[in-house]
Amino acid sequence: MKCAIVIPSRMGSTRFPGKPLCDLLGKPMVQWVYEATQRAEITDQIVVATPDQEIIDACASFGAKAILTSADHPSGTDRIAEVSQHLKVDFYVNVQGDEPLIQVEDIKACAAPLFEDATVQMSSVMAECPENEIENPAVVKVVTDLNEFALYFSRHALPYPRNPRETPVRKHIGIYAYRYEVVQAFAGWSQTPLEKAESLEQLRFMEHGIRIKMAHGSGSALAVDTPEQADAVRKLLAHRANEG
Repeated sequence: MKCAIVIPSRMGSTRFPGKPLCDLLGKPMVQWVYEATQRAEITDQIVVATPDQEIIDACASFGAKAILTSADHPSGTDRIAEVSQHLKVDFYVNVQGDEPLIQVEDIKACAAPLFEDATVQMSSVMAECPENEIENPAVVKVVTDLNEFALYFSRHALPYPRNPRETPVRKHIGIYAYRYEVVQAFAGWSQTPLEKAESLEQLRFMEHGIRIKMAHGSGSALAVDTPEQADAVRKLLAHRANEG
């Protein structure tokens, strides 16, 4: 069973243009992500997928393979679908390029269901949601069936606590693994009603009947969507360096 890790990364972020190359303690953010995927040791096929020559050049400077993709892709999964036309493996792990604090164990946890069970088409990761994030719509929540396949993802708290909750609220960690055939199918599907309502691309898979196995992880301390979050990440990285 062969897999590849693909890191979608683009300069054109609305809230933080150029964020993949923002400096974090002397390294561009995308390098932090790339090095975390290397430490996961699940594959030697790791590529950055980007529409931007600046990112291609930056990746070359630290020895990462990068593939130039179309600028028209609406999502990271669409970008991976283009990569899959040139790099065919059994499945792909999508690690977002704005997760410089991604946990190596979360990458391994995401890939494990597809390594272990040929019937699993797609997987992702969840972690217990801190109390102060439950009502935050920027933090996506997930509920599962008894076999830990996702039932639904939402920006609302799930489940609604009409009665006391018997299980903790779970937040979704935005890392995915999916088989080649699933990625190819996704690229041919139009946006779906629930996906549009929640602005969550994983719902497109579910609306087309793809079951998503949820693995347990610890979750990134912080993704980067704004310059202020980049400053917070710098402080966390500096603190870790001082401790280590």
